[in-house]
Amino acid sequence: MTATRFLPGLPAEAVEVELNASPGGEPASGKFDHPESSSALAVNTFGWFLQRPGCLPALPLPGFKQHWPALEVAIESEMRFPWSGGRHPWLDVGILTKTALIGVESKRYEPFRGKPKADFSKAYDRAVWGDRMDAYCRMRDRLREGTLQYQALDAAQLVKHAFGLRTQTAKGGRFRGTRPILVYLFAEPECWPDGRPVDPVRRTLHQDEITDFAQRVAGDEVAFHALDYAAVLDEWQRGHNRPLADHADLVKQTYRP
Repeated sequence: MTATRFLPGLPAEAVEVELNASPGGEPASGKFDHPESSSALAVNTFGWFLQRPGCLPALPLPGFKQHWPALEVAIESEMRFPWSGGRHPWLDVGILTKTALIGVESKRYEPFRGKPKADFSKAYDRAVWGDRMDAYCRMRDRLREGTLQYQALDAAQLVKHAFGLRTQTAKGGRFRGTRPILVYLFAEPECWPDGRPVDPVRRTLHQDEITDFAQRVAGDEVAFHALDYAAVLDEWQRGHNRPLADHADLVKQTYRP
């Protein structure tokens, strides 16, 4: 991987190390360089904070300022389940504060490509999620049965991420004692890289499904929030940190989220 894949101001070597530590195969497979890459957007947005987490402003969501400042920012952050074998969730960004563990799942063009597949093995039925994850467990069951289906939102992935975050903040977890928060951070591009317009009906459907999911899991141990890239970048541009505002400008110019 070369530094030209990263925007100016990112610690290229540190970002490369974190990317190569994840099992997604983005660098080696060439996915990172694809013009539709969601990973490239997330990495180039948040990689700026890897070695300066204190510069990350609170995400513009209700109640988030109480958790700040950020102590650590990680790219491709693993949230392991309470067992050793099998596959474990990797979130695009992990943010650790004194009181919260925030996992960020980033999406760019994925919601507009096709229907995601809901796949849960029997391992997810283990009674290890605690007594405050009932809504996520109901979501798991309904998605598996097919009695609840989403056309644009990858709800199964979000449920798995929530289980991973809960594991890491519960007793015995690496970040025990912090509050688990799952943030769905999405782009709303107007056009595909080749200039074709993104279907506005599909964009509205995606928004409606986010709202439905949020309502269904509200009140569970893992708090769920949804946020679009434009809101984050606009906030950074309005701040008093000129280098960060310049970084936000460059992200917008490069990826048009």
